[in-house]
Amino acid sequence: MILASNNAHKVTEVQAILADLGEEIIPQREAGCDFEVEETGTTFEENAYLKAIAVTRATGQPAIADDSGLEVDALGGEPGVYSARYTGNHEDTDEDRNNYLLKKLGDTPMEQRTARFVSCICLTFPNGDVLRARGTMEGKILFAARGKNGFGYDPLFQTDGYDRSNGELTPEEKNAISHRGKALRQIRKELEKYYADK
Repeated sequence: MILASNNAHKVTEVQAILADLGEEIIPQREAGCDFEVEETGTTFEENAYLKAIAVTRATGQPAIADDSGLEVDALGGEPGVYSARYTGNHEDTDEDRNNYLLKKLGDTPMEQRTARFVSCICLTFPNGDVLRARGTMEGKILFAARGKNGFGYDPLFQTDGYDRSNGELTPEEKNAISHRGKALRQIRKELEKYYADK
């Protein structure tokens, strides 16, 4: 099964959750897919499908793709599908995007800084079958970055029920509660059902 991504963090997370299904997960580059799919969808679901189907069409193999991002309520759901390019420049660093988010939120009080990470996963098969899953992680945006673990907006995000930022959680702690972890466990159930019906 090919992961429609070359993001090392995503490859590790997908492999960890789907490993014992007997599926070998390889990043798209290893399958000879040296292209980037243009994410023209207006939802995470649409973008996940665009990425997965492009790899399935190019390789004739099942492909799994994730599109995920951060939705901040006080900003009307921004950055949403633009999470990775929120500053307008895809070359900017995580730190650049975090600083931009903090600037946009300004002195918005903590009770109004509610947000969620969303992950939508799509699995496409050469025969046209499609499996989908969605996971969310609710929390708040902190006033300053904390912690060096994780990636993206993790240092700014504090999951409900925790007193540490996602950047201060261990990878194991984060995987147990993360939006992508939830979506992957859901897609795993869908996949088990799919194989059982075959």
